[in-house]
Amino acid sequence: MRRLAAQVILAVAWLAPTRGAAQTATGPQRLTLAGAVQQATQDAPGVQTAGYRVDAARARVGEARSSLLPNLSVAGAWYNRSATLASTGFSFPPNLGFSLPALIGPYDNLDARVRLTQTLFDYSAWQHLQAERFQTAGSTADRTAAAQAAARTAALAYLGAVRAASLLAARQADAEIAAQLLSLAEAQLQAGVSAPLDVTRARTQLVAAQGALLVARNQRQKADIDLAMALGADPATTYLLADTLTGDLGASSAPTDTAAALALGLERRPDLTAEAARGEHAHAEQRAIASERLPRVDLAADFGPNGKTVGTTLNTRAIAVQVTVPLLDGFRREARSDEQQAAARESGARAGDLRRQIAAQVRAALLDLGSGVEQHGVAGQRLALAVEELDEARERFASGVAGNIDVITAQASLNLARDAEIESRYVTAAARVSLAYAAGVAETVH
Repeated sequence: MRRLAAQVILAVAWLAPTRGAAQTATGPQRLTLAGAVQQATQDAPGVQTAGYRVDAARARVGEARSSLLPNLSVAGAWYNRSATLASTGFSFPPNLGFSLPALIGPYDNLDARVRLTQTLFDYSAWQHLQAERFQTAGSTADRTAAAQAAARTAALAYLGAVRAASLLAARQADAEIAAQLLSLAEAQLQAGVSAPLDVTRARTQLVAAQGALLVARNQRQKADIDLAMALGADPATTYLLADTLTGDLGASSAPTDTAAALALGLERRPDLTAEAARGEHAHAEQRAIASERLPRVDLAADFGPNGKTVGTTLNTRAIAVQVTVPLLDGFRREARSDEQQAAARESGARAGDLRRQIAAQVRAALLDLGSGVEQHGVAGQRLALAVEELDEARERFASGVAGNIDVITAQASLNLARDAEIESRYVTAAARVSLAYAAGVAETVH
């Protein structure tokens, strides 16, 4: 019996949490659920890429604004040229007694210019600028939506790791009980009050518990990988989880009243805000295209020296005000306007669908939350009864009035009860996270 106990101790020690090369030099990182959510909203790959799209959208605003701002340039040139005026049709009357030479030049010309252009009125360009601002607002909301999604993913990954840790602890407890029951069966056999079959059953139960412990250990390690990926960290990172599946883990600022949660979701959901911004962008582009039919007024001016050589140049200038009235562009404006109108309608349809999705997500999360709380109550009662059943069966077996088949059956019931109780706590916490995401406050999960 001592040899078998030593084997059990060695088996549990072998299954202890070691990662070898996967372990970081500084050891596991202590992490809370709130910390995981905060880290994901900043470092998750989806959030970073969405941030780059915001930067690109802001750059496009500057590009659109440039059409309304002054343009200044400097140019200089030196020419040595020749020309024939006859080729242009220019000639003197023949009665003057002389004619133009066939070729004039070559002659030198030096010219330097400072050129300024400024749009005085272009309503279409202003509308394009407004459209790009809506696009930037949409990209900003998309980044917030990416942060919300990353917070939900990280929170669920954290809860999954906590669940895996709880299942691992349950499997360790199962292995300890199985070892105790084996010791009891061997003692009963030596006392002559138990059959060898009871010892065989107990050994079988211990081996099964050790196998389940192996699986639980593997799931716990894989849960760390999933959590690291959700946080945008190195997959080799390991975590020391500061929270357990107890209390109000996964709570947030989301209300548990259906109407209040739905109203908050319609107000706070960034994906709905982003879709509304895309619709406004399409409408603004449509207005900009329609405004292209209006006159455009531009100012152009240049100033600089012109002459044969540097010493003989004279300053010359030109100022012009140009009015452009577009008349026909092959109906291209009409086609572009129809395209933006279709985009606006598509955005409206997506926004309506998003509102329905938000309502469905809020209701489903509240249903899961209510169900999880009820399941937790039932699972707690089931666990208490399973513990009581195992104690009674073990007492009967120790008294020699029954075989250990009842003990093994009670132990299996206890294993299932533990799993059900852990699952009920996980479902409840996950429902809180889903409610927070549906209400648009996933970043407040803790």
